[in-house]
Amino acid sequence: MSRVSIFNSPLLLGFDQLERTLDRLAKNAEGYPPYNIERIGENGLRIVLAVAGFTTTDLAIELVESQLTVRGKQTDDGDRVFLHRGIAARQFQRAFMLADGIEVMGARLDNGLLSIDLMRPAAEPRIRTIRIDSGETAPDANNAIDITARRTHSR
Repeated sequence: MSRVSIFNSPLLLGFDQLERTLDRLAKNAEGYPPYNIERIGENGLRIVLAVAGFTTTDLAIELVESQLTVRGKQTDDGDRVFLHRGIAARQFQRAFMLADGIEVMGARLDNGLLSIDLMRPAAEPRIRTIRIDSGETAPDANNAIDITARRTHSR
């Protein structure tokens, strides 16, 4: 069975990377640990994960390109004998895709809650005028390269 994508529209050009990102996030949809995403001020965001029982040495946060990954792995204390074990001591991995320009400002573990503060830059309008060449010359690969070179120099 083939999957129909909303990105197959001829009006959405160059969004294939976004589609792959959405597919990857859908596969990472496990519910543990639970988390919140909060707006902090005008341009700030905060991800808060409930990581009860984890210490700072049990947790790792990594940013690779635009993917923020939080991993947790507790070491099992062999000296403890449990009569009942209702608090999970399992490892986890939670990934978040960040938009371009979002900066990770820092992280803090407090009372079993891991907070990761993010800052997104203020949006600046992007307006650019595109020069229209005359149709006297037929477009070819060499002309396209020249247009690209002129575009980068005209900014």
